[in-house]
Amino acid sequence: MFAAMQFTKGILRLIDQRLLPQEEVWLECRGLESVALAIEDMVIRGAPAIGCAAAYGLALDVQAASLGGGTWDEYRARFHAGISRLARTRPTAVNLFYALDHMRRLGATLASTMSITAAAEEIVKLAEDLAADDLKTCQAIGAHGAKLAEGRKLRILTHCNTGSLATAGYGTALGVIRSLHAAGQVELVYADETRPYLQGSRLTAFELRSEGIPYKVIADSAAAYLMQLRQVDWVIVGADRIAANGDTANKIGTYGLAVQCRHHGIPFYVAAPLATFDTTLATGAEIPVEERSPDEIRYTGGRQMTPVDAPVYNPSFDVTPAALIAGLITEKGVLKPPYTESIDRLLRNSN
Repeated sequence: MFAAMQFTKGILRLIDQRLLPQEEVWLECRGLESVALAIEDMVIRGAPAIGCAAAYGLALDVQAASLGGGTWDEYRARFHAGISRLARTRPTAVNLFYALDHMRRLGATLASTMSITAAAEEIVKLAEDLAADDLKTCQAIGAHGAKLAEGRKLRILTHCNTGSLATAGYGTALGVIRSLHAAGQVELVYADETRPYLQGSRLTAFELRSEGIPYKVIADSAAAYLMQLRQVDWVIVGADRIAANGDTANKIGTYGLAVQCRHHGIPFYVAAPLATFDTTLATGAEIPVEERSPDEIRYTGGRQMTPVDAPVYNPSFDVTPAALIAGLITEKGVLKPPYTESIDRLLRNSN
């Protein structure tokens, strides 16, 4: 299983996912700003991984500040400025805000007179705990999702990358696929290219190949035809934010897959941790959708693909209505419709 990040005192090492699978290059982040830029520039991506990286960014900053001595009270304003900076990096991925909120709440418990060195130990521990919890969460998601197969061998289509590269390890939707493969229940995985950033053909294929899981890469536009040919048993994807009613934001192209699944009678599953649920939003209409640089459409691998000044619309995500989702696979079990009730019940029982 491939890891996306490695944290040691003073350094966060991130594999540059922009260069995979051709090159395996690790970048060293030694401060909060370098982590923020790595998130913005897609060096690291995937909602859970972004949250973990942001927590480590705050840990790096307080470790650096502790070298100069002083108290928590003297550092506090810089800590909150760091949280604000990281919050601006990727507005849709709610796991980022989950991690930052945990850091903010920890900061509120620290005594003003505490040394920065002591505060740094608390913040580093929390960052490491968040990453460890995410790994356990993904493994639990995989186990719950695999039970849905009921012993059948499946042909599964997935979109974007939801594996160990997108999390602290194991993965969400790809974690379910890993668990099914371990049980001998994967016949074939179809990995959408996932344009324009090609997370499927570059990253999901990289992970599937490295673990010996049978797969084929397909153009995004081939998915509906495969369904028509009855070559797909399941579609399973991850999520960047899930509203209180079950509406789900995920990588652009997800909504189209859900519509195609409904037409062809194929179950469409979403795998995500409880940290991805945002019950402050009643429906998906309230989810902020990030629009990224036009050059991600204009250029592929450095090659110009459109007229240089072509107008571009490049939303990074779309929102799938809850009515199209067969089940929400979480670390606590699989939620079924009506989602407003099942989400509320699960979150209340988990607190």
